[in-house]
Amino acid sequence: MSTPAIGPRRALPILTSDQTGDLKKELADVIEYRKSGLSLNWIVGCPLDCGYCVRHLFHNFEMKVPRRLMSDEEAVRQLTGHPYFRAHKTPIQLLNRATDPMLPAVKPHLFNVLRQLDERGLTNHVLVITRWRVEPDDCEVLNSFANLRLTILVTHSNIQDERIEPVDSGIAARSLRTLFEHAERYRTVLYWRPIVPGLNDADTDIARARELSRHAHATVFTGLFFRREIAAYYEQHGLDMPYADTARRKIMPEAAEQRILDAFEQDASWGPLFRKTSCGVAYTHGEADYNGHYGIRELCDICPAEQITKCRAAWVKPDLTTVTREARALGATGEVEVTGRAIVVEGLDEPPRYHLQHGFGYQCHDRAKPHHYRRHGRAEIGWTAEDGPPAA
Repeated sequence: MSTPAIGPRRALPILTSDQTGDLKKELADVIEYRKSGLSLNWIVGCPLDCGYCVRHLFHNFEMKVPRRLMSDEEAVRQLTGHPYFRAHKTPIQLLNRATDPMLPAVKPHLFNVLRQLDERGLTNHVLVITRWRVEPDDCEVLNSFANLRLTILVTHSNIQDERIEPVDSGIAARSLRTLFEHAERYRTVLYWRPIVPGLNDADTDIARARELSRHAHATVFTGLFFRREIAAYYEQHGLDMPYADTARRKIMPEAAEQRILDAFEQDASWGPLFRKTSCGVAYTHGEADYNGHYGIRELCDICPAEQITKCRAAWVKPDLTTVTREARALGATGEVEVTGRAIVVEGLDEPPRYHLQHGFGYQCHDRAKPHHYRRHGRAEIGWTAEDGPPAA
């Protein structure tokens, strides 16, 4: 296969030090460790105006024109030189925080970074999330990467209220079909989100997701990340509040999930459906989940039988002494515990916990922020308390 030309015809300008000094620190730091991977965000600014976007959290929602914080080459150097980066192991996310990677001005830089990572022979999982246009020529580029385990996740909500979702969901639907039709070396996931009761969980919305699931290698569904900054945006724009309160975790009420699962169980024409991003990504590449969700058994009740077999075979309870040593080196305080569901630590923020989680392929939880049975690490809004099985 010939290598398509991917260099930008006109490179995005790089913000000056004075300009970057005005950014919130979390946005200026281009690498963030998230559950689905070490996230690289060297471009900021997006014109798509999705009302629930995490850009609200970084106070840059009004930045509509994409700009780089550094060169593509420097971004790759910082990623691969990061203390938490492990070649061939650490999952990577690109441009999932402050822009859409498939915007015309952005995607040449995305392709350039993908090319640099691929030319290093890296086989890490790489996740790219978009809701914008993907054309057959883009698929040719995405198919040209020989080493990376690349997954394109297409965000589709079917929200019709243009004040919340000004981008026509039909754009994402067409991109999904195009990606799936041309997929050779990469995989495509329908990222059905955010699902909000009364807004986009009607029977017609579920039927739409079912139809689109046939044009993806897997479907992942999830709820709304409703933080106080997003609630403030809703209030300022006179939007109906989807929930009476905010939460640090995504909100996916039990009743809404059950409606989706009932529809899934009653119709065999759905494609594979997953609750967690890494579960769907791993499935599309024929691998066990790299986040070790198999320890949370109630997550697996909708997974294909062959995937459960893979995850069961790969899931190994780690040695407490080894875990304790690594956790202490990262700054853990208090007791370190390894249960039949997760490593439990104290004193570690999310990045070091995810580093442990991806290293051991085993869930790693903060004792102060427990994951409750059947809630799957989601917010408590819309769920009733339920005791789970005893930890083994």
